[in-house]
Amino acid sequence: MSVPLLLTILAGAATFVGAFLGVIGQRPSNRMLAFALGFAAGIMLLISLMEMLPAALHTEGMSPLLGYSMFLLGLLGYFALDRLLPHQHPQDLMTAAQKPRSLRRTAILLTLGISLHNFPEGVATFVTASSDLELGLGIALAVAIHNIPEGLAVAGPMYAATGSKARALFWACISGMAEILGGLLAFLVLGPVLSPVVIAAIMAAVAGIMVALSVDELMPLAREIDPHNNPSYGVLCGMTVMGFSLTLLQSSGIG
Repeated sequence: MSVPLLLTILAGAATFVGAFLGVIGQRPSNRMLAFALGFAAGIMLLISLMEMLPAALHTEGMSPLLGYSMFLLGLLGYFALDRLLPHQHPQDLMTAAQKPRSLRRTAILLTLGISLHNFPEGVATFVTASSDLELGLGIALAVAIHNIPEGLAVAGPMYAATGSKARALFWACISGMAEILGGLLAFLVLGPVLSPVVIAAIMAAVAGIMVALSVDELMPLAREIDPHNNPSYGVLCGMTVMGFSLTLLQSSGIG
């Protein structure tokens, strides 16, 4: 098994961690969840704008017009997809006083929405890691961190609606498997044709997707989950930790 595919599988599997927390009743505090989402956003923003996009633009044979066009395509494509998908925030599901049947239906719709969101994230993790393992590790870490609240958001309401831990874990696993499926398809379909220019173009688009995900989903969601604390602290911490990590790796000759 290739390392990029393994990273994608591990990132998707983090959904199971959140699902497990959702059914054993030890839900993390809103403050911790909000900080984790901000932290993931900080990692994604720094890697996307300081590493992935510049690396794509400086690839031999890649024109600036194509690079920035792919970045905008990823950015606008994410917003378009986000508007078309079922959308329900985790904190609404966890606190809303809904009847079990209504709660179950909402949780299933949320599973569908998260699964469709997770699919391109699996592709992004695989493609990034295929081009630069160091950046792939960062993306996989950020994706894994924000997958934990997603697993919690699916499993918690489903468990409340059905009383079945197995069923709650099953639906959460479905959303995590979508990410792994995205990486697997990228491995099977894109693997044989990944030339430097193709990788650079996809990386530019992925950078746009990650920026949109951070500013449109992770940061606002962090604010809604914990309105009494500033999510910027998590964002800045994520940027700082990732920046120092990249610096250490590069200075040691690994990056």
